[in-house]
Amino acid sequence: MTLVSKPSIRILQVVGGMNRAGTETWLMHILRHIDRDRFQIDFLVHTTKPCAYDQEIRTLGGQIIPCLKPSQPLLYARNFRRILDEYGPYDIIHSHVHHFSGYILRLARQAGVPVRIAHSHFDSSSLAAKARWHKRLYLALMERWIAFHATAGLACSYKAAEALFGVPWKTDPRWQILYCGVDLKPFQTFIDPVTVRAEFGIPKDAFVIGHVGRFEQAKNHQFLLDIAVEVIKREPRMYLLLVGDGSLRPDIEQKAMQMGLAGRVIFTGVRPDVARIMLGAMDAFLFPSLHEGLGLVLIEAQAAGLPCIFSDVVPQEADAIAPLVQRISLLQPASIWAEAVIATTKQNKLMITQPEALAIIQKSKFDIRKSTNQLQFHYVEQLNKALYSGSRLSKVHRSCN
Repeated sequence: MTLVSKPSIRILQVVGGMNRAGTETWLMHILRHIDRDRFQIDFLVHTTKPCAYDQEIRTLGGQIIPCLKPSQPLLYARNFRRILDEYGPYDIIHSHVHHFSGYILRLARQAGVPVRIAHSHFDSSSLAAKARWHKRLYLALMERWIAFHATAGLACSYKAAEALFGVPWKTDPRWQILYCGVDLKPFQTFIDPVTVRAEFGIPKDAFVIGHVGRFEQAKNHQFLLDIAVEVIKREPRMYLLLVGDGSLRPDIEQKAMQMGLAGRVIFTGVRPDVARIMLGAMDAFLFPSLHEGLGLVLIEAQAAGLPCIFSDVVPQEADAIAPLVQRISLLQPASIWAEAVIATTKQNKLMITQPEALAIIQKSKFDIRKSTNQLQFHYVEQLNKALYSGSRLSKVHRSCN
């Protein structure tokens, strides 16, 4: 599809901040792979603190634009309009802040932005079910505003779509699934396990369970420690390698010591070389999340050829390579999870090789090249619809005068 008389499409991505996390990392993959001669991408963020990806965004021609006070709607609206006046006009506003996207897209419509996209990246249904009445009123209002003000909506999985667009989302052609992609180049490189493990003080013959994720409640780090305690009873060579950071990290570090896991749980912090760590240090990947939109890191773990044990609340779309995945209910005790983890050490002959696993992901919907091409097409298609609709309205207005 060729865009009508638009040499460059200007897009404003709305996120909390561009730190290393699933959505933000995917957006960086998009920025690196998209045709930057045709698509100009800026980022509206809700912080003035420097974030991990800020400098690279600027190097690639994007702008980081703080819009503060999201908890104060009137002040935020004033900041938002000022930003559009100063940095705009934008053809597309693509919002990734879940329910708050309702307010974003309402403001964008008032400002005359033609394409307004709400993007759902996680399944918030369990949180909504437990919310108090005032929170439920807020969620209901935001969902109404999304339904009214969004020209399009994207979701990373069926569960994520239901969470933001409602159970009957398939009946509205505006709502679509767009699978987030992974940059698979780092998984094509040979990595020396001895070297990588030595960096973290892990013996070369250790059995290493890996996890990548923010230290927040949804990732269930306490249960990770419970499982580790059970694994080490059965496999004394066990180490638990935790990649990431977050508000709960100090609590988890303290609990690891209290549980007798000091020296066996390694906290790497946020890392830019997740693929290298997966390939060089991990023997199995553990992911007992309480809820997920997709769990893109699971796709990376499968590209690394790792057996993956994860909770059954993770969307089915994450099962990319059947021999590598095993789902377990969160109702099961840590001992059952530990047995599943231990079993992976005895299944090596049944597992596919890492190059074979990588080849499967490359052919799947999770290759970043496919994801980027689909998003580019979506942007062009949505803007063409908006321009065509505006052209028709203009003709109608002229004929009425």
